[in-house]
Formats: sequence, structure tokens, C-alpha cells
Amino acid sequence: MSDERRRRGGPAQKSRQRPAERARVGDPARRAAYTVLRAVADGAYANLELPTVLRAQRVSGRDAAFATELTYGTLRLQGRYDPIIAIAAGRALTAIDANVLDTLRLGCHQVLGMRVPAHAAVAETVALARQVNGAGAAGFVNAVLRRVSERTPQEWLDAITPEGSDAVTRLAITQSHPTWIVKALREALLGHGRSTRETVDADLGSLLAADNEAAAMSLVARPGLCTVEDLQRAGATPGRWARTAATLPGGDPGALAVVRDGRAAVQDEGSQLVALALAAVPVEGTGPQRWLDLCAGPGGKAGLLAALALEQGASLVANEVSEHRAELVRHTLRPALAAGSPGQVQVRVGDGREIGELEPAAYDKVLVDAPCTGLGALRRRPEARWRRTPDDLAVLTKLQRELLASALDATRPGGVVAYVTCSPHLSETVFAVRDVVKKRSDVELLDAGESLRDKDGHALAGSGSGLFAQLWPDVHGTDAMFLALLRKVAPSRS
Repeated sequence: MSDERRRRGGPAQKSRQRPAERARVGDPARRAAYTVLRAVADGAYANLELPTVLRAQRVSGRDAAFATELTYGTLRLQGRYDPIIAIAAGRALTAIDANVLDTLRLGCHQVLGMRVPAHAAVAETVALARQVNGAGAAGFVNAVLRRVSERTPQEWLDAITPEGSDAVTRLAITQSHPTWIVKALREALLGHGRSTRETVDADLGSLLAADNEAAAMSLVARPGLCTVEDLQRAGATPGRWARTAATLPGGDPGALAVVRDGRAAVQDEGSQLVALALAAVPVEGTGPQRWLDLCAGPGGKAGLLAALALEQGASLVANEVSEHRAELVRHTLRPALAAGSPGQVQVRVGDGREIGELEPAAYDKVLVDAPCTGLGALRRRPEARWRRTPDDLAVLTKLQRELLASALDATRPGGVVAYVTCSPHLSETVFAVRDVVKKRSDVELLDAGESLRDKDGHALAGSGSGLFAQLWPDVHGTDAMFLALLRKVAPSRS
């Protein structure tokens, strides 16, 4: 029987066969998903590991799409499936081998979260378990998944949600997010002015649900190197907001020549919007401008900024603290490096916290794409929600404030700094900017929302009503990018 036929269920009698009589080898798509989950458990990133595994195991077409949905869905909804597995297994998760637990999670997602008939989901997952976990584990997997398949998804949600639980607890379980992240996102919705006390729980549910949806494949056409029309001819459709954006409905973006040669790239539309906003904001003074990307790795925003700098006759320095990540930036910028005049686009290695002291007042525009928790990109990085902890904030928020202060020192009077994070957490966004600004007399905040424009030149609705701009996955279909724009001014004499 073919892999595709088995995935769709195969003959009805398949589910009535004894485990020993079923297929002894898991199909390639499920085996690829399992391989990625085990790599993630060892510290890999799913978005980097999955393409490698699919190529290595020669999984393509519909099987690759199935493996992708299975991998990402399982990782996203792990927090929902784990208590279900514990009930169905009749034992604590700590009593289940980690590799077997990953197999059970894959089976749960097929039974409860995908359009796979229950009997096929159980049979194929048992075959996978026999191959990767052993015959004894396969019997255990069979028993647990049969119990899982006896209830509907809603019945399981009711079973794992404590009676009388508050909204945060309920949403953490049903929407599969750590409680601390749910609390932080709730505070962010209120703090950024999107929600009121009356609407916040509904808005929170919408935001968390969006985190569990697959993100669209967004491409950037780097100006002067590629056009959106070029991407359309390759099968993409124009993006919703950014004039540089296109959406690829499916397939491997690396198959497109314009992506392979670096004239276009995979880049979230929100990421494009904040780079476009910095490029468009006016600075005081005349003459050729010098731009700086303070934390350029791995190079997505730097790639767009470099193209925009060439378009405007400006120069760009892309700085990265790590030589390895700087090499990634060089690879990303190779078309701009070739297209610009000598030295117009540079990649350097250095600590961004020191540039303000080493090059005071040297730049007209500076991007601080600050390292952050990444809570705004949980759709694309499903394992991040389980890896991050509140303890990460202490290190990150200190670094973010130091980088912003350095960027302001490196900016000449009349120039502009864009502070960007892919997180709406208040400590990484509003509080970080205010903490730095209150200690200085040479900075004024600009209206970031006014500068965040769509492809028709209109300000983006729903991005905030104050001086800061915040995008949301469930409102804009982008990652939850935050943008603050700060102009360097002559220091006050007071």
C-alpha cells in the first residue's frame, strides 16, 4: 500500500488488525516529523531542521506538506496534548521515555488536530513507534492512542481544564501556551492600548489562537534587485501591507531563482514594514546618509535596508557581534555588496554596545533589531514557547537597553533610531524605550504609527494610538513586531 493511501486511512479493516500484523515501518512523512521533534529536543530549531530532514529523507510534495503540518502542529499544541497523554496513559509524563512521548504527541495531533481518520492515525503511529521506539513501545503507543481516540477534541479539552479556572489558566491549557506567556501577552494587550479590561480576554484568546495557526510564506522583493511582479511571475501574490511583500501559497521558496540568488528572500511582512518605516522617515541635514544595522544577524532586515540604502544613495554598515552570524549576513547581502560602490555596503563584526562610544554621532539612521524573547513569532518558531522562561527577560532587557543607548550615541543630531523587537512584551518594548529616554536630554520620540505605512501610503490601522507601533498576528497577519522611532536632538541645557 502506498504511503499516501495509508495516510488517508487505507482499508477499514486496518484498524482491526493486531499490532504485530500492521505495517512495521512508519511512512516517510511521519518519520521525518519524528526526526525533527527529536532534534528539537536536543536544541535544534524546527524551521531550520525540517527542510534539512525533508531533503535528506527525500520527502517532497504532499508528503512534505503533511510532515510540515504534523511537525509544527505537534510542537505548537504540545501543552494541550501532554495532559491528555498523561490521562490516557494512566501515568505521569516523566514516567514515559522522551522519544516515546514524542511519538505519542505526533499520534495525538493526528487524532485530535488533523484530518486523519482515527484508525489510520493510530495504525501509522504504531508502525512508526515499532520502527523508532521498538516493539514493546509500539504496544504501549497503540493502547494510549486508542484511549485518546475514544473522546472528541472538545471532550478532552473539558477533561484537562480545571473546573472554575480563570481565563488565563483556561487559555494556557486550551491554547497550549505557558502560563507566564499568557499573562505577559494579556498585559501587552492592555499596555499597548489594543484592549480594555472588558475586551482583553476575548482579544487574548484571538491572539493565542493565531499563534497556533501556520504563518503564510511571506517573501520580500528587495528594491532595485527584484520586484513584486517578478515574484508574481514565480507564482506568488502581492502582500497585504508592504510594497515589497509577496505571499507564496506553497512549495519551497528555495526553488525560486530570485530567492536562491538573494534578490528576494523569505521575510515576515511585519519585519519588512519596520525596515521600510526607518528608510522613509526624514532626517535633518543634507548630503549622503550613513545607515547602521546594529544587530544585523542573520540578515533579513539588513538585506532590505541595504537595497533601500542603495536606492537612496546611502551607505549601510551591517554590524553583528558573532563572526558566524556575520557570515550569514554577508551571504544575505551578497547581491547588495555586488551592486553597490566599493564600501557602500559593509558587514562588520563588533559588539553593538560599544559602537556608540567608538563611533559617536557617526550615523544618520540606526536600526536596533534587539535580541528578544521572540514572543511575537511563536507561529514560526513553535518550540520557542517551551524554551523561553521568565528568567530570560533579565538578561535580554538589560542588553536591549544597552544597545538602544549605544545606538543613540552613534546617531548624529537630526538622525533617527528605530528600536524594533519581535515581541510585544512590555518589558522589551514600551518600558525599555522609556527607561532609556528618561535618562537622556538629547532624544525625542516620533510617532512610529504615522511612519508605519501600507503599500498605498496609509497608516496601518490597529497598530496603536500612541507614539509606539505594535503589530499583531491576529489583526495584521504578521509577527507581533514593535516599533519605536527616536530622533537625536541637541542636548538640553537644563
